[in-house]
Amino acid sequence: MELGTNFAAKLEPFLLISKSAKGAAAAKLIQDATSAQGVFVFAELLELPNIQELASNEQHAPFFSLLQVFSYRTYKDYLASKDSLPQLNQTQIIKLKHLSIVSLAANRRILPYSLLLQELQMPTIRDLEDLIIDAIYLDILRGKLDQKEQQLEIEYTMGRDLEPGKAEAVLAALKTWASTTASVLSALDDKLAQIASYSVAVAADNEEHDRAYNATLKDVSKDTKKRGPLTAGGNIVRGGVDLTDAMDVDEEPRMKGRNQPIICFAEDWRIFHRGMPAEAILKQQRKRNRF
Repeated sequence: MELGTNFAAKLEPFLLISKSAKGAAAAKLIQDATSAQGVFVFAELLELPNIQELASNEQHAPFFSLLQVFSYRTYKDYLASKDSLPQLNQTQIIKLKHLSIVSLAANRRILPYSLLLQELQMPTIRDLEDLIIDAIYLDILRGKLDQKEQQLEIEYTMGRDLEPGKAEAVLAALKTWASTTASVLSALDDKLAQIASYSVAVAADNEEHDRAYNATLKDVSKDTKKRGPLTAGGNIVRGGVDLTDAMDVDEEPRMKGRNQPIICFAEDWRIFHRGMPAEAILKQQRKRNRF
């Protein structure tokens, strides 16, 4: 829910009363509206004919000026003209200070305590922080108090009434913002299109690479089957050792001594023998060949 969405409803009772209020009654209505809890926007009341008539009445003109202050000016503006304006009660002072924070936040997101103390004429930092916390609870603004850096970080604020002649400036600012936003969105669209095109190209390249890889793998597999997985140059090879001569059962393997141990592979069980005398190995081979 946006800030200040219910503020207009709070003003409704005063708008109804103002239709029949003139002169002193209209001046009293301004005092009541600016003191009422939850009423922070006054543009509709300010534009009513009965209220506009007060501006030309010397006796009640100060109340019309006071309503202008609450509508779009600040506490500092009130202090500059306080001699010609009605005196404020404590509720009006606090409300005007809250509205002044909103106006200050329109120009900068970070509000130092030093600036707020000066603009709002607050005696201590503790009083200033209490004022800001009350404004947050009243849904006038959202922000964070940074006590270490002595500043208020603004996130959102309610909208105040526009001063006469300021609507054109706001419209110009909105047009500039809309133009900038459109340019950013256009640039993002172009970037997304480039990324999509690049992704398609990468996918096609990966697919071609996989196709070539699978074709090469298939050729290697066929070639391996033709040559035999355990042959190299027509000889039987196991573990990098040429066993062609050793597997001839009619011919004894070459060795320096018949009883010296040799390395032999048992073909039927694929068992690796180490340290067995050559004579015993040959007997085992001949015995298997008989069966």
